[in-house]
Amino acid sequence: MSPFFFKQLWGLTCIFDTQIFTVKVTEHLDNAKGKTLFSFEVLPSIKGRDIQDLYNGVEPLMEFDPSFINVTYHREEFIYKKLSNGLHEKIAARKRPGTVSICAAIKNKFKVDTVPHLICGGFTRDETELALIDMQYLGMNNILALRGDPVKGESTFVPEKDGHAYASTLVQQVSMMNQGRYIDDEIVEGIPTDFCIGVAGYPEKHFEAQNMKTDLRYLKEKVDAGAHYIVTQLFFDNQKFFNFVEECRSIGINVPIIPGIKPITTLKHIAFLPKTFHIDMPEALADELEKCKNNQQVTEVGIEWGIQQTKELIAYGVPCIHYYTMGKSEAVKKIVKTAY
Repeated sequence: MSPFFFKQLWGLTCIFDTQIFTVKVTEHLDNAKGKTLFSFEVLPSIKGRDIQDLYNGVEPLMEFDPSFINVTYHREEFIYKKLSNGLHEKIAARKRPGTVSICAAIKNKFKVDTVPHLICGGFTRDETELALIDMQYLGMNNILALRGDPVKGESTFVPEKDGHAYASTLVQQVSMMNQGRYIDDEIVEGIPTDFCIGVAGYPEKHFEAQNMKTDLRYLKEKVDAGAHYIVTQLFFDNQKFFNFVEECRSIGINVPIIPGIKPITTLKHIAFLPKTFHIDMPEALADELEKCKNNQQVTEVGIEWGIQQTKELIAYGVPCIHYYTMGKSEAVKKIVKTAY
C-alpha cells in the first residue's frame, strides 16, 4: 500500500513554466532582523471540493504579507464498506489529498513560500526518499517533519514496515539526503538536497511523553538530527510557552522556536481543543468562555484573547507567530490587523 500524495505530481511541472524555488523558513527569519513575522497553516480541501475553497481561506490573509504558509498532510483513514453478502470490507481512504500539489498551487497563485508537512505514518523510507526527490525537482526546499497521528480509530501509532517510528529518524533521513547520502548504497556521489527542516514542539508536553523532561529530550534528538527550527503546538497560556523556550535553551536547543496559536471561534472548541490537543485553558479565558451563549460570543472572546496573546508574544521577541486557521481566516485576520 502506498498512500503517497506525491503520485499526484505526475505532469505537475507542466503547469508551471519554471521551478518553484522557495526561500527557506530560516532565511525568512534571518532577513527579518528581529521583526516578528507572520505565517499560518491551512488544511487541504476535502476530496471532491474545488481548490477555490482553500483559496478563499488564504486570500484574506495575504494583505499581511505572510512569510510562509504550511499545508498539512492527512494520512489514510479506514472505512468499512458493506458488501452484497452482508459482510464488510475494510478500505483505506484519504479525505484531504493533494498536500504538495496545493503547495505548488498556492506558490503559483499568491507568490508566497509554502511548507508541506511530511509524516512518518503510512510511508516506508524508500517512499519518503522518493517524495523528497519529487519536492527537490519542483524546487521546494522547506518541509515540516512530523511523526503524525495514529490511523483514525486506532489508539497507538504503528509505523509502516521499514518506515519511521519517530520524527527524529525522519529528520535524520532528510539530513542525510542534504549530505548527498541516499538509501541506495550504489549512489556514491549523490546530489545533496537542500531542505530546511522544521519540527514540532510541545509547550505543554506531548501527551504520550512521560513528563516534560523526557519530551524535551526527544525534541533535542530531532534538533541534533538536523532540524533547523521548531514550530509549537497551539497553546493559550503564553507563560507556558516562555517556560518552554527557557527549558529548551537550558538543554542546548538553540534553533529558532516559533509559537503556534489558534483563536477559539465556536462553542465546540471549548471542549474540543483541550481534549484533542491536550492543552490547558487558562482560568481567565475559561471564565469568559463560560459566559458565552453562542458562537458569535465565543468568537469575540477568542479574538480578544488572540490579540492579547499576539501582542505579548511580539513583545517577548518571538521570531514569527504561526496561526492555525483550520481553513477559517476571518478571526486570524482581525487578530493580526489589530496586534501587528
